[in-house]
Amino acid sequence: MYRRFALRRLLARVLTGASLALAGGVAFAQSDVPAALTPGETTHVIAALKASGTQVYICKRDQNNQLSWSFKAPSADLYDASGQLVVKHGAGPSWQATDGSKITGKVLRQAANTDEAGSIPLLLLQATSVGGPGMLAQVRYVQRLQTRGGAAPAAPCTQEGQEGRSPYLADYVFLG
Repeated sequence: MYRRFALRRLLARVLTGASLALAGGVAFAQSDVPAALTPGETTHVIAALKASGTQVYICKRDQNNQLSWSFKAPSADLYDASGQLVVKHGAGPSWQATDGSKITGKVLRQAANTDEAGSIPLLLLQATSVGGPGMLAQVRYVQRLQTRGGAAPAAPCTQEGQEGRSPYLADYVFLG
């Protein structure tokens, strides 16, 4: 009971923080991106969005037959500077824009977020599949930056198949 209350309280704080971040607008300086997360070829920013959601984990047995949290999928909404929902992010990883365009991707590189302890890593992903005309149709790379939260649940998992969710915030930059 307390765990559920604590999770809801944390999610409320994360969502409030997302609202405040959106009120200030979205500003990205590609020069602040770690070199390891910059594609080798020349790219341009198609969209820079703020994400608010959860990282979903599942309880599985590891190679030592011990129960531990394993990443399953993201579940997030991505907003533009005016606070409008623009993209849904889910398993795959995948992104689907409200205009119907969508992409799936694969992780190319990751870097620890040294500015925010306990946060999921920063990522560079490559689009592996593009579908439908629209905003995401020309995307070749996605950067996940400025992550907050999202690490596996602190409480140990106790039953195989048990699901855990961790709230997170991040900035997503779509590059063409």
